[in-house]
Amino acid sequence: MDLDLAERVEKILAGDIRTAAKLIRDIDDGIPTSKEVLKALYPHTGRAYVIGISGFPGVGKSTLVDQMIQAYRETGKSLGVLAVDPTSPFSGGAILGDRLRMQRHGTDPEVFIRSMATRGHFGGLTRSTSSVIDVLDAMGKEIILVETVGVGQDEVDIVTTAHTTVIVLIPGMGDDIQAIKAGILEVADIFVINKSEREGLQKTINELQTMLDMNTKDTGEGTWRPPIVAAEAIKNQGVEELLSEIETHKTYLFDHATTHLREHLRKKAFSELVDTIKESFVAEMIQELERSERFEQMIDDLVEKRTDPISLCEQIMREKMNKRLK
Repeated sequence: MDLDLAERVEKILAGDIRTAAKLIRDIDDGIPTSKEVLKALYPHTGRAYVIGISGFPGVGKSTLVDQMIQAYRETGKSLGVLAVDPTSPFSGGAILGDRLRMQRHGTDPEVFIRSMATRGHFGGLTRSTSSVIDVLDAMGKEIILVETVGVGQDEVDIVTTAHTTVIVLIPGMGDDIQAIKAGILEVADIFVINKSEREGLQKTINELQTMLDMNTKDTGEGTWRPPIVAAEAIKNQGVEELLSEIETHKTYLFDHATTHLREHLRKKAFSELVDTIKESFVAEMIQELERSERFEQMIDDLVEKRTDPISLCEQIMREKMNKRLK
């Protein structure tokens, strides 16, 4: 390990915010040197407890996360916070930037807040989120909160990243709950019905309870049943109960569901490895294509409809495999 690399790793392990921020920026921008630092940090990860917060836009996720930060800080916990935002079509960066609602924690050295762009990734999380979680973990953050861009049947990546996944809803979402029930029942460890002062709270609770009854009727004793927490985050109501339920779920995972926890860790490792292979392979393929004299001709052929993307992809893959077999 060269001196500069060793120094960067040492600083991050010591919790140096400036060094960590630069590394995270390099990760998000795909700077190759960031990979060497991540390799050195990986053995120091696995100590933080990761909590995912997801839900439709407008349900108050950021306000809830802001109150959770405050509540955890009152218990002396050190936190990392990742807010995954939609990507700007102009700059490629996160549209909302560092969340304004969380700005009051910006001067707290025990709270590291970072916004990241989805960059066209539709799983609710950016591809580099896992690497950034590793950085925060290595820094010594005890709790890492990951707020995703949204939730739906296809936006369930958070389940492979977080130990506890919190799905946030609001009263009156009956039709939406029915539409996404398969997705949220698979990923939710805890439901929070925020803005509980609105009309329709009990109806929403009843609908969730019915769905949970149908989903868990064939499961055995000791299976985790997601609790439902009513909250009004803007008034800091229900936040203590939420943290209590998170702690209960953590105890369940580590004391009563060790097989489930191990399976979760294996799925997380599998996802990290597959995503890394995909990213590296795609980057290599694109670089080769851009250096090729045929690349511009391929683009022209697509524009003129002389071929199609699927046929070109199949041709490229065949050539790639044949080259490696020789």
